Amino acid sequence: MVFKRLLGSLGLGGPTVDTVLDPGPARPGGSLSGEVRLKGGDADFEIEHITLELVARVEAEHEGGESEGTVPFDRFVVGGGFRLTAGEERTVPFHATLPWETPISELYGQPLGIVLGVRTELGVAGAKDKGDLDQLTVAPLPVQEAILEALGQLGFGFRSADLEYGRISGTGQQLPFYQEIEITPAPAYASRVNEIELTFLATPGGMEVVLEADKRGGFLSEGRDAVTRFTVAHDGVEHQDWTALVDGWIRQLVESGPAYDSPAGYAPEGHYGHAEHHDEGRRSGPGIGTAVAAGAAGLAVGVVGGMVAAEVVDEVGDFFEGDEEEDEG
Repeated sequence: MVFKRLLGSLGLGGPTVDTVLDPGPARPGGSLSGEVRLKGGDADFEIEHITLELVARVEAEHEGGESEGTVPFDRFVVGGGFRLTAGEERTVPFHATLPWETPISELYGQPLGIVLGVRTELGVAGAKDKGDLDQLTVAPLPVQEAILEALGQLGFGFRSADLEYGRISGTGQQLPFYQEIEITPAPAYASRVNEIELTFLATPGGMEVVLEADKRGGFLSEGRDAVTRFTVAHDGVEHQDWTALVDGWIRQLVESGPAYDSPAGYAPEGHYGHAEHHDEGRRSGPGIGTAVAAGAAGLAVGVVGGMVAAEVVDEVGDFFEGDEEEDEG
């Protein structure tokens, strides 16, 4: 999705900007590349800088309930310091590196309902203009894909995905928000768990995996949340029995028993509080990802074979169209 826009602060006769991302999804910690295409207006302009800003649609909890807003999470200066003459066409290629914690927005080409964008900002003649906004698609890293595939093999289903403003205590989280992937329990755990929430926090050296279970209550006991965290490496994905490993994680989470004997390099790190929301202990409801349907065949199969409801497409479209109208206004 590309929006070619007249720079609103410069009015008619100003230059236009059109940012085009290279085809295919990006990956967390990977390269984001493309080009910014400029076309001069009726006069010469000094282009002081060309900046790309990564933005996300994020949910926030507060005393009044929940709300959604746009949160920037990284910026890159990719060009500038030149004069764009009247009518001149100029292309500025760019290569930037995404943050390792960048949320994933698709699985096997199927949208998860996460809304990410790349905003182009031009510094022109002493003024700033947010002249272009493009949809950013991010696919999972191999280790993330392996974990999601293992959950599918174990019979878990995809329910929704969203971005929550706040921090997960006890982790090395860097961004001001985190991604929650909500999954339905496999039949073997359905009597003990309502749902499980999964969060990935990737780093250059590996990845933290945070699991939180909404456990059902018994005849004489109330339901409660259980949280645990694990660390995995990026290397050796193809040599790991992920189904057995993830099954061990889930068993430990659900049973809340002692740590299991983990394979070398994949050590559990105990129990941690999950989110530091404004209203601690409050469970967030389904967010912008609720429109992605999953089949009972499993997480990966459910996402691939599931139907993407119209509101997911509308949500993405509204995000970009609404931003365009706001900038032009």
